[in-house]
Formats: sequence, C-alpha cells, structure tokens
Amino acid sequence: MEEQNQENQLNIELSEEIAEGIFSNLAIITHSNTEFVVDFIRVMPGVPKARVKSRIILTPEHAKRLLGAMEDNIEKYEAVNGRIKTQEEPPGFPMNFGGPAAQA
Repeated sequence: MEEQNQENQLNIELSEEIAEGIFSNLAIITHSNTEFVVDFIRVMPGVPKARVKSRIILTPEHAKRLLGAMEDNIEKYEAVNGRIKTQEEPPGFPMNFGGPAAQA
C-alpha cells in the first residue's frame, strides 16, 4: 500500500521568483467553449492605464474546481477571521480609489 501512495504523489517545485507572488487588485475573466482565461491586473491610483501582470488559462472543469476550492477556503477564512466585507462598486473601474489624483 505504501508503494502505491508514493506513485500517486506529485512533487511540486516553487521557484523563489514565483514564490514572491504578484499583487493584483483586479481580475478580468473571459471564456470560450474550451477555456477560461483569468487576467490578473494591478490598477494604480491616478493612473488611467494598467497592465496585465499574470494570465492563467484553465479548462472549464478546472475552473469549476478552482471555484469550489476558493469557496471552501473563503468559508474557512471567515470562520476564523470573520466575514469578508465587500463594497458594491458602480460599473467601470475606479481610477482614483477614492483619493486625490497623483501630481508631479
């Protein structure tokens, strides 16, 4: 039985660069009949242009599994830390985050 468990293990490697992560405060999700595309973007206050920092492409089945895993993790987080508050935002993207625009 122990040999079978070792065969099913997956060795996952995480480089230092990837381990640092990328901050994102906006995600745009699109899909076709064969894939879901999640673009992670960092929007900066007072800057009308933003760049995609990371793009993840998933099969529809994997996207649904990811949704379930996110829901499960959010439930566990909220059980320990309290409910995550979200704000209803108007359509469009906030360009100034509610603060003054940057000046040079």
